[in-house]
Amino acid sequence: MSLILKPGTSWNDLYARCVEIAPEAFHDDRLLNHFGGRWSRSGEPVPATTPVDGSTTAGPPFLDFEVAGRAVVAAVDQHIEWGQVPLADRKARVTEALDRLQEHRDLLSLLLVWEIGKPWRLATADVDRCIEGVRWYVEEIDAMLAGRAPLSGPVSNIASWNYPMSVLMHAMLVQALAGNAVIAKAPTDGGVSCLTLATALAVRSGLPLTLVSGSGSELAPVLVGSSFLGCVSFVGGRDVGGAIAARLVDSQRRHVLEQEGLNCWGVWEFDSWDVLGPQIRKAFDYGKQRCTAYPRYVVQRSLFSKFLDVYLPAVKEVRFGHPLAVASPDDALPELDFGPLINDAKAKELADVVDEAIKAGGVPIYQGSVDSGRFLPGQQTAAYLAPVAILDPPRSSVLHHAEPFGPVDTIVLVDTEAELLAAMNASNGALVASLACDDEATARRLSADVQAFKVGINKPRSRGDRDEVFGGRGASWRGAFVGGSLLVHAVTEGPPGERPYGNFPSYSLYPPT
Repeated sequence: MSLILKPGTSWNDLYARCVEIAPEAFHDDRLLNHFGGRWSRSGEPVPATTPVDGSTTAGPPFLDFEVAGRAVVAAVDQHIEWGQVPLADRKARVTEALDRLQEHRDLLSLLLVWEIGKPWRLATADVDRCIEGVRWYVEEIDAMLAGRAPLSGPVSNIASWNYPMSVLMHAMLVQALAGNAVIAKAPTDGGVSCLTLATALAVRSGLPLTLVSGSGSELAPVLVGSSFLGCVSFVGGRDVGGAIAARLVDSQRRHVLEQEGLNCWGVWEFDSWDVLGPQIRKAFDYGKQRCTAYPRYVVQRSLFSKFLDVYLPAVKEVRFGHPLAVASPDDALPELDFGPLINDAKAKELADVVDEAIKAGGVPIYQGSVDSGRFLPGQQTAAYLAPVAILDPPRSSVLHHAEPFGPVDTIVLVDTEAELLAAMNASNGALVASLACDDEATARRLSADVQAFKVGINKPRSRGDRDEVFGGRGASWRGAFVGGSLLVHAVTEGPPGERPYGNFPSYSLYPPT
C-alpha cells in the first residue's frame, strides 16, 4: 500500500499558519525569542531537522550569556509588577490564554508531530492535558494560595523536549497563576515552534512569560545561577540534573529537579496474564521516550514461559512509522504507538547500545525491523528504531542500570523476593514502578521496599494530573515535589519554618500516599 502525506499537514503549511496567527513571534526566515515583554530577533538561529523524515524545520534562536542575562533582569521587573496583580485578574488572564490555546489546539499538536515525532493521538493528548490541567488549577487556586505569597524572584524552567505542553507550558501557566513571572529555556532538541506559538498566545493575555533559547552550558550561569531567581525547575536526565544541583548546593534557592530513573515492572506469583498483555503494548507509547516509561521487567523465573506467551504477541502488535502518512487524503491520521526517536543520533546510539549488549551476552528475545514500519515511499528513516527486548543485559551494558529512553525492553529473571527487590532498585531510585502479583497483601508488602515514588499493583503509574502529587525517590528527584497543591506550594512562600515535601540535602519528606 502506497502512502501519502496527509494534505494540509506539511511543515511549510504549518509554519505559514504560525506566521499568519502570530507574526510577532514567527518571521518568514526565523523564530524569535521573547523577553522584557517584547519579541526580539536577538540570537542566532540554529539549523534544525525533524526526526519524522529528516527535512528542515525552524531551529531555536540561540542567545549568548549577555543577552540572556538581560532577559533575566527584565523578568525580575515583570515579577515585581505581576506580584501586585490581584488573583482574580490573574485567573481571568490565564483563562483567556487557555481559550486561545484551545482555539489553536490542532496546530499546536501538529507542530509537536513534526518537531518531536509524536503520533497524532499522543500529540493532542499533550496539548489537551496542558489546557485541561491548568483549567483545574484556575478553579482550585484560591484555597491553594491561602496564606501564601509569590517567590522573591521569577521561576526559571529548563525542561527536556518530550512534553513541551503538558509538563513545561502547564508548569509555566500555573507558576504565573500563583503570582510569579516565568522564564523558560526552549529545549534544544525539539518543540521550540510549539512553545513559541503557545507563548505568543499566552502573552497576548498579559502573562509575564519569557522564552529564550540557547546552549545549556552558555545559559546555565544566568538561568540557574542568577541570584535574582526565586526557583529553578528542571526536568531531564541525571547528568544535567546533577550539574544543576551542584550549582545550587550553596544557595537557599527553591528548586524542583525531576530526573530519570529505571522504572521497573515486577512479576511475582502472578497468573492474571490477560490483564498484563494490553499494558505491555501501551508501555510502548511514544517509544518509551518519557520519564514514567517502563523499560525493565523483573520476572520470577518459574513464570518466564507464561510471561513470554503474553509479552511476544503484545510487542508484535506495536505499530510505528510516519505519524502523518495516510493511504487516502480523506483518511484519519494513523493510530500509531510511536513515531521516530528524537533524532538520528539517538537512534544510532541506542542501536549501538543494543548491539553491544547482545555481543556481551544479552539474549535478544525479540528484535523488530524498521522495514515493518508505516512510511512514505522513499522517506528517510534514520531516526526510527523498531522494538527490541533483551533478556539479562550484561552488567557492563548501560541497559543494565540506566533508562534507554527508546523502545528497548530488558528482562531480568529472579528466584527470590530479595533478588526481585534488588533488581527493581537497580538505579538508586525511580519515579514509578509496578508489581504484577495476584495476592494484594504480598504486593503491598513488597512495594514498601521498592524505591519508587509511586508503585502500582497490577496497573501502571504515571505522572498524574490535577490533584495527584508527583516526585521521586533516591537520585531520581531533588528538591520540592509537585502535583496538585504541591506544585503551587513549590513556587510560593508559605508560613515561616515551612518544610516542603521533597528531597533536600538536609531531609526527605514524603506526602501521605
